[in-house]
Amino acid sequence: MWQGRGVGARLLWPLSLLFALMVTIRRFGYRHRWWSSRPCPLPLVVVGNLTVGGSGKTPLVVWLCHLFLSRGLRPGVVSRGYGGNATHWPQTVTPSSDPRAVGDEPLLIASATGCPVVVAPDRVAAIVQLMAEQKVDLIISDDGLQHYRMERDLELVVVDGERRFGNGWLLPAGPLREPLSRLDEVDLIVANGRAAPGEYAMTLVGERLVNLIHGGEIPLNDLLGKTVVAVAAIGHPERFFRQLERAGVTVIRTYFEDHHPFNEADISPLLAQGTIIVMTEKDAVKWRPWLTKMGEEGERIWSLPVSAELPQPFTERLLHLLERNHGLKTTGNTGLPPL
Repeated sequence: MWQGRGVGARLLWPLSLLFALMVTIRRFGYRHRWWSSRPCPLPLVVVGNLTVGGSGKTPLVVWLCHLFLSRGLRPGVVSRGYGGNATHWPQTVTPSSDPRAVGDEPLLIASATGCPVVVAPDRVAAIVQLMAEQKVDLIISDDGLQHYRMERDLELVVVDGERRFGNGWLLPAGPLREPLSRLDEVDLIVANGRAAPGEYAMTLVGERLVNLIHGGEIPLNDLLGKTVVAVAAIGHPERFFRQLERAGVTVIRTYFEDHHPFNEADISPLLAQGTIIVMTEKDAVKWRPWLTKMGEEGERIWSLPVSAELPQPFTERLLHLLERNHGLKTTGNTGLPPL
């Protein structure tokens, strides 16, 4: 519905006007100090989007962590921990954390980067705990563009290169959280896929499958001509399914709601189909609590990790902004190859 302006969207359009008024009042209130924002003592980079649903923020956050690490910096990450059911917040995330408590995306970031990660619905509280526990040089916020209690130094917006901004209307008639004019205020715009003028194109690359039981790897091309059950509980699953199909795989599409917390009732029917199961890396972390019960059945389960690739001009512009605006030295000799 959000990709067009049909009957359903038009019926909801009056509510979008109300939502737009709420967004405007909220922005005006923070801008004029009706509500206070909390400054961060360290450079704070926010990676967010304007639309509801997956656009590719998490791969970009992972890429940023590796970039800063390669420059001799110590990045830390804060996130909301969406989908986590912890009884208290903030929560420090490690690669061994329970995804049901802290959420899937923070666990993926911690596992993929080794960087300290703290989650909380109140990202200001997450920042306070992160700085108390770890010595970091800068902080990356996974999502949080609209979390105005958190003052930020750089804003990076990720755009879905396929769906773009849908019908261009605000919630609930369209997918927008804020008006498109908000893009005029951000520092850098990254397009996951095809980029428009003024945007930097990000490509997600995944060519090897990882087994969830023994950790072994095989080329994706090994599935050429085979039929697999493809499992996706992400914001835009079609991109994942098409990636498998381009590799010559016959895909049985299996959809779950974004951030779905998998349980045995979900997993048992998938195993009963008796074929290879392939899922995203984000979904794979949520299967960990059930792997010990699967035995040999689990050897049919694979994940397809993806990594982000961005053009050199984006790297240069990002580092220039950090050095110029915040005096953060990002060109030291670390002994590591440049990205």
